[in-house]
Amino acid sequence: MTKKVLIVTGDAVEALEVFYPYYRCLEEGFEAVIASPSKKTLHTVCHDFEPHMETFTEKPAYRIESHLSFEEVKPEEYDGLIIPGGRAPEYIRMNEHLKPILAHFFEAGKPVASICHGSQVLALVKDHIKGKEMTAYQACRPDVEACGAIYQTNNLHVHENLVSAHAWPDLPGFMREFFKLLKR
Repeated sequence: MTKKVLIVTGDAVEALEVFYPYYRCLEEGFEAVIASPSKKTLHTVCHDFEPHMETFTEKPAYRIESHLSFEEVKPEEYDGLIIPGGRAPEYIRMNEHLKPILAHFFEAGKPVASICHGSQVLALVKDHIKGKEMTAYQACRPDVEACGAIYQTNNLHVHENLVSAHAWPDLPGFMREFFKLLKR
């Protein structure tokens, strides 16, 4: 039976953090489904670092279709969850249908992968991440710690069913570790 992976995101998702996992899942033979607050064409962004700036820059990037709205998601149909970063996490976490989706994956012990600012979404299920070790983009450290998780400074970290990474340069290891959990 083909495994199904749910990717939850929205407009202003970091392009590499949605495209890379989506196509890697397809390449591995998994069904990958992108869900967002509403089913629509999502506008992605490219975050990069410039030597003269103390933070990252943001530029418009590609478009990608979401397949479902959060309201349409039946989390029990999925074997794993990926939460990309970018600016999408700061507003998708306001959607009332997202929290029960996230909670399902932790309660069922299914693999969850969060990269970069994806950690902001996990604030919805802080009871499930309290005491877990995880990493995220360094600017998200206060959010991770406010949820009771134990911030790790390494770029990639696995704790139980949670795979976490700093940012898009960590995608190869991030997906490799997620697939290890998914294939168990």
